[in-house]
Amino acid sequence: MKRSRHEIVSQILDICKDGASKTRIVYQANLNFRTVNPYLDLLIKNDLIRSKQEKIVMYETTDKGVNLLDSYERIQNQLSEI
Repeated sequence: MKRSRHEIVSQILDICKDGASKTRIVYQANLNFRTVNPYLDLLIKNDLIRSKQEKIVMYETTDKGVNLLDSYERIQNQLSEI
């Protein structure tokens, strides 16, 4: 079954909570390197994740992203009860 864009975004936000490389995001979210880039660009543009340069580029969920993820999970839980 195909995942919605919202599901993919929430997965990326969850993966990046403690910091993650692009490779980790690709493998854990079951994406490929071509499809992950637009999601990362969208999330950075909307201040939901930030990138920081260490030895490699790491992506980290911002406070705004954590709040969005929590809200999304609450809604999903409520909908599953219906």
